[in-house]
Amino acid sequence: MRDRLIVGLDLPTLKEAEKAVRELEGAVSFYKIGYQLAFAGGLDFARELASGGTKVFLDMKLLDIDNTVAKGVENIVKMGMTMLTLHAYPKTMRAAVEAARGSELCLLGVTVLTSMDEQDVIDAGYEYDPHTLVLRRSEQALHAGMGGIVCSAEEAEAVRRIVGPDLAVVTPGIRPSGTDHGDQKRVVTPAQAIRNGSSHLVVGRPIVAAPDRRAAAEAILAEMQSA
Repeated sequence: MRDRLIVGLDLPTLKEAEKAVRELEGAVSFYKIGYQLAFAGGLDFARELASGGTKVFLDMKLLDIDNTVAKGVENIVKMGMTMLTLHAYPKTMRAAVEAARGSELCLLGVTVLTSMDEQDVIDAGYEYDPHTLVLRRSEQALHAGMGGIVCSAEEAEAVRRIVGPDLAVVTPGIRPSGTDHGDQKRVVTPAQAIRNGSSHLVVGRPIVAAPDRRAAAEAILAEMQSA
């Protein structure tokens, strides 16, 4: 399960991220770096982790004109990243897949953010409810040749039926039983996420904000193992 738990380094400074990685050494082998840390020196840190054999999920949620996305992906391939997110728009996904062709970079299509519920999706102008939109975008990602999907673990079982056994189904919004949901609205426990068909679980605050980060990670790994 160690390779299936991705710890989100959602921390404000590089110093704190480095401390978290030291504390989790031996228990965790996969980290997510998103906007917060990326804009605090996290891209160089991502390269450093990758060069040392640690898996890195670069959570950039790319969305732009095709050429800009393609050129960005080409450079991210050179960084040695394991996973990269982009919004699951068909043209964007096709451009990224072509740019990453021949590399080991796993491209993930972000379907609907786990902080969004039905009203949020309506307010954003979509005609579909979150579940329907997730499934539609999963089909589009499969046809575009993507490496996987990012969705809520609530939708993982239905997504798995669409994308088959080989694509990654990466699920954020994971909260151990009894913990605060924070700003997440579509949340699932680690064990339920595994049972639903998630290939990887992204866990940030329940680990990095815990008094004992290693113990928190090990407890989540144990819960995943029990599924």
